[in-house]
Amino acid sequence: MSQHERPPSARRDELLERAYQYVLAHGLAELSLRPLAAAIGSSPRVLLFLFGSKDQLIRALLGRARADELAALRRARDAGGSDDFVAAVRTAWGWLVDPAHRPMLVLWVQAYARSLSEPDGPWAGFARQTVEDWLGLLAEVGGRADSAGADPVLALALLRGALLDLLATGEAERTTAVVERCLVLLGAAAR
Repeated sequence: MSQHERPPSARRDELLERAYQYVLAHGLAELSLRPLAAAIGSSPRVLLFLFGSKDQLIRALLGRARADELAALRRARDAGGSDDFVAAVRTAWGWLVDPAHRPMLVLWVQAYARSLSEPDGPWAGFARQTVEDWLGLLAEVGGRADSAGADPVLALALLRGALLDLLATGEAERTTAVVERCLVLLGAAAR
């Protein structure tokens, strides 16, 4: 916790959750405290008091988004079979392609891009951390698999590339077909 950030409190947690729902709907790219505060039933002054600064609020929102993303990906991975790498990747893709998750994924892309273009701001380290998060989750399955087809880096490249394509075009059927073709090849390499 920085010198300007306040300790956690029930009110801070409540406003963080409301702010997270707000940025899922409106994005983080042009976040302004006044509209955010009005939308979540607070004031800019209260937000600054509870979070220390706008940058600290953004960091808290990014942390909340990462926690949500990781929990969802863990559930998807586990639903795919914790010992079947290809099935786990397929299930993760099924979660990523679901339109209900689009707001979180768009938020993720915004934060990822800002982390790359503004490495010293509140976004610092987000892109690198999310790569490490995803690789860690994929390695947990790959590490238990007995096959050569369990390659977390290859799976991450496949998922991220297909996800960016999906978000840009909205073509779920085409991107899913590509993911499936790659997973068939990955599964064949494992045999």
